[in-house]
Amino acid sequence: MSTGRFTPDTTRLDDAARAGWLYYVAGNTQDEIARKLGVSRQSAQRLVAMAVSEKLIKVRLDHPIARCMDLARALTDRYGLNGCEVVPSDPGAPDLLTGIAIAAAAEMEKTLKSPERRVISLGTGRAVKATVEQLPRMSCPHHVVASRLGNMMSDGAASPYNATIHLAERIGAPHYPNPLPVLVSHPDELVQMQEQEAARNTLELCRHADLSVVGVGQMDESAPLHVDGFVSAAEMAELARAGATGEITSWVYDREGNIIDCAFNRRVASAPLPRNSERPVIAVASGETKLPAIRAALIGQLVNVLVTSEATAERLLA
Repeated sequence: MSTGRFTPDTTRLDDAARAGWLYYVAGNTQDEIARKLGVSRQSAQRLVAMAVSEKLIKVRLDHPIARCMDLARALTDRYGLNGCEVVPSDPGAPDLLTGIAIAAAAEMEKTLKSPERRVISLGTGRAVKATVEQLPRMSCPHHVVASRLGNMMSDGAASPYNATIHLAERIGAPHYPNPLPVLVSHPDELVQMQEQEAARNTLELCRHADLSVVGVGQMDESAPLHVDGFVSAAEMAELARAGATGEITSWVYDREGNIIDCAFNRRVASAPLPRNSERPVIAVASGETKLPAIRAALIGQLVNVLVTSEATAERLLA
């Protein structure tokens, strides 16, 4: 009775298939596989690797994150992004920031872990502040944190969503606030204000930032610029007639992502937005009301990395 003839290669592939099944399907550790196959742990590790390299194992990720990864790849391809993170949406809480804040914090952490000096510039808003709050405490005295826009409200009060000082405290780094108001009273004042040494230093840091993190604002009655008192209802109507679709660090832009040449933008004291930047400019944004603003920012290449929710990603691709 013949038992068949097996070459050493055939036997090795059989062992690899068994090891792959034990690891990926049965969930065994490499120590358990070694014991069950009667081989050393190193041999078990090599057999599992062979199962993958010989394409004996085909992995199908059956998890919500698989859909998110597909959406992230599609957004990257459509808008020419340098990176994209999509997190699962909670149907019961579509505006929940926790998920995207955690993902954005993980992106920031990659830069913060650099042993070389890095300049991180920040915008403002709920999403940026939530991102900073998700960062672990780190010791990064060699890094620098700079604010891309003024930290004063229209009445002179500090903005509750300015995250620059919070990030600096969290990572133990020096920080450079923008010592100007968000908006100046008249364009003629802007040049003089920006020539002040403190303002000039901060603007220079923002210009050469290794990483920038910003929020995206919508331009309707719920717009942060309007709710916070920077723009009156009449000015909002004027900006709407000019084609205002969104704003980033107070710079108002149209549906193609072009900064609008208007009286409002001539009063903005924020650092200029880097268009088509070679360095990461991360937008942390999601939500139905922000869709036109996010889409326009992507079209205009005002940002090159997006962290958003699954629901928002689907709408951006629709």
